[in-house]
Amino acid sequence: MRYFFLILAIILTASCGSEEQKLDTASYEKTKESLSDKEKKNPLKFLTVTGDNKKNLIGQTVVRGTIKNTASVTAYRDVRIKMLCYKNGSMVEEHEDLVDDIVKPNTVEDFKTKYRLPKGADSIALSVMSAAVAEEGSKK
Repeated sequence: MRYFFLILAIILTASCGSEEQKLDTASYEKTKESLSDKEKKNPLKFLTVTGDNKKNLIGQTVVRGTIKNTASVTAYRDVRIKMLCYKNGSMVEEHEDLVDDIVKPNTVEDFKTKYRLPKGADSIALSVMSAAVAEEGSKK
């Protein structure tokens, strides 16, 4: 009879632990899904772009940039970049580029583009306009 209560206590203890683990796993999956939804709805909050420029030998302005994805779960593709060119503090030209590489979560993606800018353009500003969510099964 003693062993019966001991075995019953062990079984009850073991079964309680597995329920907790199931709840923790379910809670984690729910949190992960809600985070994924937030990242899919607001890609501009998780994407940043930086870059620099220089002139090449034939007079083109070469812009080398980096797109950083700070999202935890979501990858983005077809990132649209806006480039504003300034001369003496006033905007003289505007360009849009499409970076069609997939930017995976917590990574950076480099890009390079060339333009013939107006003479005397002294600075360039880059910003992310939009991005599409990359499908989970797609590879590039």
